[in-house]
Amino acid sequence: MPTKKKPQVTPSPERRRELLATAAEVFAAQGYNATTVRKIADAAGMLAGSLYYHFDSKESMVDEILSTFLTELWEGYDAVLAAGLGPRETIEALVTESFREIDRHRAAVAIYQKESKHLAGQSRFQYLVDSQQKFEKAWLGTLERGVADKTFRADLDIRLTYRFVRDTVWVAASWYRPGGQHSPEEIARQYLSMVLDGIALRT
Repeated sequence: MPTKKKPQVTPSPERRRELLATAAEVFAAQGYNATTVRKIADAAGMLAGSLYYHFDSKESMVDEILSTFLTELWEGYDAVLAAGLGPRETIEALVTESFREIDRHRAAVAIYQKESKHLAGQSRFQYLVDSQQKFEKAWLGTLERGVADKTFRADLDIRLTYRFVRDTVWVAASWYRPGGQHSPEEIARQYLSMVLDGIALRT
């Protein structure tokens, strides 16, 4: 008598997102190399074998975490860059969008900051290199446009300014916690005030 095959049950998208969120927190806290599938499974309250039902490797998990974050980031950035805003308004919108992404994907941002250089050496993660180049071009281009139309100071070192603004914004992922006292938009306004107008009292 032939045995009946068990029907294949597709994991729900909600459960998949929950597991990826757990994996992201473990990767962010312990680092990619130190993280094992067992550690992720333990954090998710399941057996390692059960986690393989959803993902074939920790590499697949970090890939999906980073690609999801960058896809959403670029949806926001591309909308800003296509809006035809002036240089200052573009910088303001990019900074605000950046803080929104830190709010939505704090752990993914931390993973990106710690692991992207290492992971980018693998062909699977070539998109990390492509995204970084696109990111740099967007910010440098906006700053150059602002200097050219006299929105920004002519004596600025464009690349140094880009690095300062980039690092000032994205390092916030190390301390930011969603649901805190300030919204992403409020934090962006404070950062923009300091970056664009300084902190010294004008006399």
